[in-house]
Amino acid sequence: MAEHNELGEKGEKFAVEYLLKNDYKILEKNYRYLKAEVDIIAQKGNTLVGVEVKTRSSDYFGDPQDFITPKKIKLLVSAIDYYVVQRDLDVEVRFDIIAILHQNNKFTMEHFEDAFLYF
Repeated sequence: MAEHNELGEKGEKFAVEYLLKNDYKILEKNYRYLKAEVDIIAQKGNTLVGVEVKTRSSDYFGDPQDFITPKKIKLLVSAIDYYVVQRDLDVEVRFDIIAILHQNNKFTMEHFEDAFLYF
C-alpha cells in the first residue's frame, strides 16, 4: 500500500476515535455512492454528520482542509442525500471536516463543524 494511503487510514482511525470520545455514533466508514466516498457518517443526537477527513504530513502547501474542492463537496452532498432518502431518516444534516497533520510522529487535529453550506 502506498505511504499516503497508509497515512490516510491512520488519520481516519484517529478521527473515528476522536468522534467516539465526543459522543458520536459511527454509522458508516468509507461509504460509497456512485463516484462519491464519505469517510465517516456519524450521528450525534438528531444530527447526521458527513465527515471528510483530510490527513497531511506537512502544511507546506496549505492546511489539510484547504484541499476539499467544490466538486468533492458536491459529491459528499449527493452521497449523504442518497443515504438519508434510502433509509427514510428524519434528521438534521451537517458536514464536518476533520483536518489532521502528522508531523514528527505526532498527530494534531482540528474539527470544523458545519464546515460548508450545501444548498
